[in-house]
Amino acid sequence: MRQKSKGFLGFAPLRPYMKAYRIPLLLMLLTSGAGSIVDIGVPLFQRYALNHFITQGTLDTLPLFLLLYIAVILVSAVFNYVSCIYGMKIEVGMDRDLRNAAFSHLQTLSFSYYNQNSVGYIHSRVMSDTSRIGELCSWTLLNGVWQGCYLIGAIAVMLAVNTRLALLVMAVLPLTVFLFCVFQKRLTLLNQQIREVNSRITGNFNEGIVGARTIKSLVIEDKMERDFVADTEAMRHQSVRAARLRGLFSGTMHFASSLAIALVLWKGGVIARTQIGTFSLFMSYAQGMMEPVRWVVDAVGSLITTQVNIERLSTLLETRPDVLDSEAVIDKYGDSFFPKRENWEPITGDIVFDDVSFRYPDGEEMVLEHFSLEIPFGTNLAIVGETGAGKSTLANLICRFYEPTEGRVLIDGRDARERSQLWLHSAIGYVLQTPHLFSGTIRENLLYGNPHATDEQIDRALELVSARELVERLEQGLDTDVGEGGDLLSTGEKQLISFARAILADPRILILDEATASVDTLTEQKIQSAIDTIIRGRTSVVIAHRLSTIRSADWILHVENGKIVEQGTHEQLMAAHSGYWRLYTRQYEEEETRDLLG
Repeated sequence: MRQKSKGFLGFAPLRPYMKAYRIPLLLMLLTSGAGSIVDIGVPLFQRYALNHFITQGTLDTLPLFLLLYIAVILVSAVFNYVSCIYGMKIEVGMDRDLRNAAFSHLQTLSFSYYNQNSVGYIHSRVMSDTSRIGELCSWTLLNGVWQGCYLIGAIAVMLAVNTRLALLVMAVLPLTVFLFCVFQKRLTLLNQQIREVNSRITGNFNEGIVGARTIKSLVIEDKMERDFVADTEAMRHQSVRAARLRGLFSGTMHFASSLAIALVLWKGGVIARTQIGTFSLFMSYAQGMMEPVRWVVDAVGSLITTQVNIERLSTLLETRPDVLDSEAVIDKYGDSFFPKRENWEPITGDIVFDDVSFRYPDGEEMVLEHFSLEIPFGTNLAIVGETGAGKSTLANLICRFYEPTEGRVLIDGRDARERSQLWLHSAIGYVLQTPHLFSGTIRENLLYGNPHATDEQIDRALELVSARELVERLEQGLDTDVGEGGDLLSTGEKQLISFARAILADPRILILDEATASVDTLTEQKIQSAIDTIIRGRTSVVIAHRLSTIRSADWILHVENGKIVEQGTHEQLMAAHSGYWRLYTRQYEEEETRDLLG
């Protein structure tokens, strides 16, 4: 859900975060402005020294002059140091707060958000956009205030000293602003194009590493190389264009600064004869005014361009999950971060689909229509069907990863929406077809299932899924690092660890979504034997790829197009010689042929 940003330049979403830094922000601005004002006085000291000590040839006030000059330099250094300290605190603090808020909010979003947005897109919101916003609220604001105060102060001093010469120098400013705006617009466009190309390069590089096995198996190394080379060539071309434009821009700004100095030299000759200090003052200000002009205009440009970053981040933070607990439920049961476990009722494990119809948030067709099913506690239910038949949808609805478009899913006789998501999730063990392990050790991954598990409980869980031998042959055992996403282990090994992790949670409801599809036949047989033991005393839902693993299920559903077309025990469905019989027979023949061919 998108909401248009409101407030001045669209910065309203940042107010709650900036409010926490209002005192450091105020001190940063005050010290930055004060440091700028003090720095404006330095040319005045030069003017006095030249007019008094050089022109008049006297050193009567030299001790006081030196004392005041050193004091001004020290005060300027202190103000600038303090403003930088506060600027750093604000930047890193804002980065931390915004990233924490974004990451915490991501934990509450539904699966549909992750289905619709890529990892790169989300990563950019949490890291790049927050970094730009933190920089804007600190250094851009600090430098903008410093340079703005310096520009205003320098103009005021010049007008007070010599109005006509000051107006002559100021005549260069409109030309400088115009040139900067022209170049800034083109540079901004080029930088956007460079960032887009860089995103493609990063994406291609990531695919080249993650998909290395697929690339080699498809023999498309040359195509991947051509695509990568084309993107890097585009990056080179755009970067060279940007460098040329920046060089031209720098030369133009230098020309404007030189023009201001030339005007001072042209009209300041008369002054130089009698007041060399005043002439020096104008030379210093004329030379130093171009940088503040550039900074002020640049700061305004940053304010405008950073609106995009703010809008994208606020869009993420304003996105509401499709599955959301009501306020009454949160008041009683708490939420994911502050659960009120003392109010949680024990879960038995009875599941009922009551006239459920469902379509995915980004879909148009119904996946389920008027689907009803009762799964009493202790039932071992198997769901089979072709790809896209709606098997995983049933599991997602049981877990309340999605909510029915129509109808209800009842847990222990109550609508699942009447209790918190965390209450339900804490009682469910879910083993996916594609296993995922977190970076860290095997032990740390297992403890995600039960943070308080003892070594004996861990050992028993590993034994049940035939993973003890895997751990024992590793040099560091349970303390072996699994790598990012578990990439240091094979797919089958990751599956065994994820299976043991689910068992450690001791769930009342166990869902196996083609959980044995990634292991070999021998290991599958061992796991199947363990499953027969594990499912006792809990409700289990098995989404089966290999039909040979569900022959002992209490009840089997054959699903097609979101509807139950057959149901019964394995023996009953085989005797019916219908769809399930055809699926089983075809798969049995394929497995026999594969075994025969070795």
